[in-house]
This record gives sequence, structure tokens and C-alpha cells, in this order.
Amino acid sequence: MRDRLALAAALAAPFLVCLALVPLRTSLTHTNAALVLVVVVVAVAALGSRTAGVVAALSAAAWFDFFLTRPYETFDITASADVETAVLLLAVGVLVAQLAARARRLEVVTVTDAAHLARVQRTADLAKTANSADVVVDHVRGELTGLLGLRACRFEYGSLLGRPPRLEPDGGVTVGRRAWDPDADGWPEGEIELRAYGNGHYLGRFMLTPGLGPVPPLQARLVAVTLADQTGAALDTAGPARR
Repeated sequence: MRDRLALAAALAAPFLVCLALVPLRTSLTHTNAALVLVVVVVAVAALGSRTAGVVAALSAAAWFDFFLTRPYETFDITASADVETAVLLLAVGVLVAQLAARARRLEVVTVTDAAHLARVQRTADLAKTANSADVVVDHVRGELTGLLGLRACRFEYGSLLGRPPRLEPDGGVTVGRRAWDPDADGWPEGEIELRAYGNGHYLGRFMLTPGLGPVPPLQARLVAVTLADQTGAALDTAGPARR
């Protein structure tokens, strides 16, 4: 929805701004008019996608030509200076759109990284203070459910029954002996196991039931593996009695 609104704004906002500048086109320099349109492109790029920013730049250049350069209300430009201004407006608009999209993507990655780090830190703190490994297991079940968008998550102590698909330490998935690409093909059908090891020993596995949403990115899957490792460490510390 947000991308659709941004794309609509990319098409409409430069047109409306140029239309508003028509009464001033004889007194407003073309450089200043172009700067006003650059601001519009920046706003659209900051709110929407890179595509919306590029569309806004194209729209701004076109309506700048149509409304603000002679001969007015045509897409012809007679003055070489106006041609240069229109070309620079387009170039600057596209560049700004790229930069805004990159900045927004980096912000999302930073926020996501912080959230992932918080999950790992919460689990580590709990593992140090919990009186029972079960507390850690239950906590990680909840973390995995939210992190991976699961419909359900349960833990099996020590069991290795069946050969369900497996979430591997590298964040990939295997089905039987075959590698499965979750990014391209989605989750495989059925439950997916995520094994927990402590001090090199298999101690149990989380059984993950994927939700209906998209497969979480590799970064999230690697965090899930880290949480399973923390669970295994907690179970190993609890000793044979717990296992």
C-alpha cells in the first residue's frame, strides 16, 4: 500500500507543483524552479521505493519542460540553458532517489540487526539466571515463533524420529539429502527441525511449523540457529538429569 501511494505521488506531485509555479514562471528562475522540484523528488524517494523516486524524477523533468520552459505547454525546449537545467534536474532527481532508497534500506537493516541482537542478548541473560533449562526452552520457542513467523513451535528432548526437513547451521534447509532453497521455493511442507547441540552433543530439536507469510531472510534464520545453540548450551549446563 505504501509503495502504491508513493508511486501515485511520484506521478502527481511534480505535476501539481509545476502547475502551481505557472503564475511565477516569468519571474522565477529556472534554477530555483528545478530546486523546488528536487525537493519534491527527495520527499517521494524518502517515503517510497527507489522506483517511486525515479518516476518522480522523470515526472519532474517532463512537467518542468512542459510548464516552465519556452515554448510553454509543449515538450519542446528552445534554449540550451533550459535543456541543461532539465537534464540536470533529471540526473539529480535519479541520484537523490538512489541515495534515499539506500539510506532507507540501511536504516531498516540497522533496526533489524538491533532487534536480532536484542533477542540473542535476552536469551543469553536468561540462560545465566534461569533455574531450569525448561524456562530457556519455552523462552526460545516464543522467540522463534516471532522471529520466523511460525504458526507453531514445540521442542522434543533427545528425539530423532523421522526425517523432517532441517534448518541447517548456515541458515539453509535440507530435505532428506537434498538442499532446498527457501528464498526461492518457500518453506518445505510439514514441520521443520532445528537441532540444539550442547558441547557437541545432540540434546533435542525445535519443531517449526511455518506460518503463511514469506520465508524470513537468511539473517533471521541464522539468528534462529544461534538461539537453538543457546538452548543447547543451557540444556548441557543443566546436566544429564534434565536430559
